[in-house]
Amino acid sequence: MDKIKTPKTGRARRELQKRSPKLVETGKKTLILQGKTSGLLNNVLTELFHLKRESAIRYTRKNENIRPFEAGGETSLEFFSKKTDCSIFVYGSTSKKRPDNLVIGRTFDYQIYDLIEVGVENFKCADSFAYDKKLAPQAGTKPFIVFIGEGFKSEDQLKHLKEVLLDMLRGEVVENLNLAGLGRVYVCTAISSNRVFLTHCAIRLKKSGIIVPRTELIEIGPSMDLVVRRYRLPNDSLRKEAMKTSKDKPKKKIKNVTEDAVGGKIGNIYIPDQKIGEMALPNKAKGLKRERREAKMKSSNNEPATKKHKEDS
Repeated sequence: MDKIKTPKTGRARRELQKRSPKLVETGKKTLILQGKTSGLLNNVLTELFHLKRESAIRYTRKNENIRPFEAGGETSLEFFSKKTDCSIFVYGSTSKKRPDNLVIGRTFDYQIYDLIEVGVENFKCADSFAYDKKLAPQAGTKPFIVFIGEGFKSEDQLKHLKEVLLDMLRGEVVENLNLAGLGRVYVCTAISSNRVFLTHCAIRLKKSGIIVPRTELIEIGPSMDLVVRRYRLPNDSLRKEAMKTSKDKPKKKIKNVTEDAVGGKIGNIYIPDQKIGEMALPNKAKGLKRERREAKMKSSNNEPATKKHKEDS
């Protein structure tokens, strides 16, 4: 077992916090490992590494003691995942029983989350495709991922393969994207209940007479058939812990705001006492003018009566 060490410096605490599970995940890195392999499987691992070059780490040394589906055979995978901080791994091996075998899996908190084992058939490397090299997608472009076929909705093993391929190929999730930054597309076609054809194409934008350009796909490779052999779903407790979202995070209480029975917001607004007696009035107020006018008219009406009263007396 690994010895648990408490970080003693702020830098070590920040580094552990970066590696800890997050509610909102950033881009996932892929670890590519190999055991006893063939020439074809080495080419497959090399092509996968080139497709994921910006977020992938490859070990070329043979690790024959890795057996992900056996008890105790996943210890090395968890160790390498923790060492490289990779949450997705691809392990290639070949044997008489399972030739040209790929095991693709995901980890959560450096523990094996799920696994799927596929066999590679009808592989074609990128160099075997003839196309204009100027159309090759640039490094860093975001991919489209297309899944064709009813099998991805009806077959459990293809549903699982779809989830794993999405996590491995999509890269970092972004909210806004420029159309010019989309340079490639991965096309996954369900041929049967356990076979998927995967190919990599470049996107070419042409004029269409409207704002949205016309899109053409040019196959640039690699391409291969993935035959599902075995798969293992995560257990319920680990799935529940890994599927936590930001809604589970306690919200910060807002002052003077409550909710009614319908779910609407009710706010309390506090206004300071208005001291009307101390308010400064303008010099030429209309109300004062009217009062002076009325007082003047009243005094003018009373003056003749007083004079006549004096004469009579």
